Amino acid sequence: MRFDQHTVVLLVRPPDAPELPLDAADRLQDAHLAHQAGLVEQGLVLAAGPFVDADDDRLRGFVVLSVSPQEARELYHNDPAVRAGRLAVQVLSWMVPEGNVRFESVPVPRSMLEAAAGD
Repeated sequence: MRFDQHTVVLLVRPPDAPELPLDAADRLQDAHLAHQAGLVEQGLVLAAGPFVDADDDRLRGFVVLSVSPQEARELYHNDPAVRAGRLAVQVLSWMVPEGNVRFESVPVPRSMLEAAAGD
């Protein structure tokens, strides 16, 4: 059997994440979403999204990338939320039977306002 290998990034809230005023947290979230959208537009991110109703509320998001684990670490080192210490990155390689998972190119929100619009 042949396998496809993808790089997965888990975005995790670290225990020592700084507390921010709501407006600063919102600006940082918008910067994070804009960074993520830029990676999608470059074809580096195959799928991404937040976790909801997780058993562990430190788990914040999941990203599947078309790059090596080292490249993923470098890309997410530049994420504004990671640089600010609000998110930490865990990088893994994920293998699935060849052709088992397919990804479609779809637009992603660049801000919380776009995400809330639901268009």
